[in-house]
Amino acid sequence: MGGWPGAPGLYAPSMTQTTAATSPNVETRRETSWTWFNGGICRYSDAKVGLLTHGLNYGTGVFEGIRAYWNEEREQLYTLRPAEHFDRLRVNARILQMEVPLSTPELCDITRELLRRNEYREDVYVRPLIFKSAEIIGVKLHDVPESFAICTAPMGAYVGTGGIRCLVSSWRRVDDTMMPARAKCTGVYVNSALAKSEALQAGFDEAILLTMDGHVCEGSAENIFIVRQGTLYTPPPSDNILEGITRQGIMHLVREELGLEVVERSIDRTELYVADEVFLCGTGAQVAPVIDIDRRRVGDGEPGPVTMRIQDLYNSVVTGRVDKYAEWLTPVYG
Repeated sequence: MGGWPGAPGLYAPSMTQTTAATSPNVETRRETSWTWFNGGICRYSDAKVGLLTHGLNYGTGVFEGIRAYWNEEREQLYTLRPAEHFDRLRVNARILQMEVPLSTPELCDITRELLRRNEYREDVYVRPLIFKSAEIIGVKLHDVPESFAICTAPMGAYVGTGGIRCLVSSWRRVDDTMMPARAKCTGVYVNSALAKSEALQAGFDEAILLTMDGHVCEGSAENIFIVRQGTLYTPPPSDNILEGITRQGIMHLVREELGLEVVERSIDRTELYVADEVFLCGTGAQVAPVIDIDRRRVGDGEPGPVTMRIQDLYNSVVTGRVDKYAEWLTPVYG
């Protein structure tokens, strides 16, 4: 497999066969986990960056989030649509004048090897990250070297999947004329962090952001759908959403498996209050029913029937229980 010059090989034998997954201590488990960094596999604790690193100081990085799901009955770990995530990372990186150093098949192989080495038998989150790594002072994108990493960590529910309460944030979603809203740029997530903390500190579970012109955009790190009279509506890409891979997958499942209509159009704030159902979705959030927005009950205040059908179907697909969608999954073991 290709790599960067002088880098240790992907399949080079490790110095020790003890894996992070055997440690009961979360911090120790993370520090000793296997990670890909600048062309080779190393321990997480050995992947270091300096305090003057460009990406740390100026937010000049792009990342992805990939889920891997554990199926206890089959004793198999399934990575969900890794190629699509790495393809999106490659496109987004170019916005910040960076190039992902390996091909998508190579990155999928690296991810599988990291998961195997860490011996996960639980749901896992995979974090690829490319960032400007020169230790310099000065804001620019060109002629600044970059580094690339892939980290992994156990991950359960990012937000509650049994019904969450949301606040429409006073912070507006960044506009594409200001920052690349369609890309998972590290610096853009300051916008998300401000909105999320505002919601949590006000007693809610999650934030919903509006665009600069007042249309519903997305959650702090999730896409949004509403259900009205049996039809699903979701904001279009032109409303500064992240074009989510989970969002696209759910739209396909709803149309093909549930036979429901999905419409991409702008959504006004008050439509959230009169919707029959609302849910958020994303790699981290999966399918999360919303039962309250701005202290207004959504529907009857319980997760709606359409949302729960989607959640059940999605969970079955990502854990390998629907053979029709086996091509969405990459098995890690065997």
